[in-house]
Amino acid sequence: MKKLTAIMLASVMAFSLAACSGDSSESTAPESSSTTTSEEAASSETASSETASAETASYDVTTVEDGKLIMSTNAAFPPYEMTNDAGEYEGIDVDMATEIANRLGLELQIDDMDFDAALLAVQTGKSDIAMAGITVTEDRLVNMDFSDTYANGVQVVIVPEDSDIASIDDLNGKVIGVQEGTTGDMYCSAAPEDGGYGEDNVTKFNNGLTAVQNLINGKVDAVVIDNAPAQEFVAANPGLKILDTTFADEDYAIGVAKGNTQLLDAINSILADMEADGTTQDIISKYINAD
Repeated sequence: MKKLTAIMLASVMAFSLAACSGDSSESTAPESSSTTTSEEAASSETASSETASAETASYDVTTVEDGKLIMSTNAAFPPYEMTNDAGEYEGIDVDMATEIANRLGLELQIDDMDFDAALLAVQTGKSDIAMAGITVTEDRLVNMDFSDTYANGVQVVIVPEDSDIASIDDLNGKVIGVQEGTTGDMYCSAAPEDGGYGEDNVTKFNNGLTAVQNLINGKVDAVVIDNAPAQEFVAANPGLKILDTTFADEDYAIGVAKGNTQLLDAINSILADMEADGTTQDIISKYINAD
């Protein structure tokens, strides 16, 4: 799972200027002038109409279902997407998507499925966006479009504390667990001449948690996965550790249907705003300790 709102600002400024103009007219016009009052009302109504039109135009997006932003994900990838004890979805991607939906004026609907299915849902028009710690790759760009980067992920290796695997160089000939369809899967499954370990040395699972459970049970020798969920899994399972060596450094983006430029542009605009106003960092800090 490897690796702005000028229009809205203009709308707000237009509304602000219209309001200031109305206040100025009221302070200088004679109180008995009903004509002036009518003109002000008409001017205010026109300004409001123009403001509403500008806001609508800025987020005039096409979605699978009117009034909704449907997000496909694999909710077994903490701290990006997961379920809490109440069975509710939470995590960085969930909070990011919720904020994006709010700024688009849409209701967020989350559909949980396997990672590959989450990508396919966007491609086949069953969801509007895919967020699951997704990295942009050349292969994925053939079938999907991607937003600007909103978070960074580092691929690491989890092994038992008593493992003889001390670095990624020791993975040759070992059985490696990965989450199917992720970049960890792609990297490890690649032929040795392409920098991988070969399909025969890789065992694929539907999610990272299952891969780690198989590591605990001794069915795989190591698990390659993103650092953030790796930290969660290791903390919850004594006897495991993360190698000091980084496997890969990646950036995450939001997947959308190929050619849906209206939605993509709106998302990129909102992501830039969220970065600028500190919302993105607040969300990430909520789930990932800077230390």
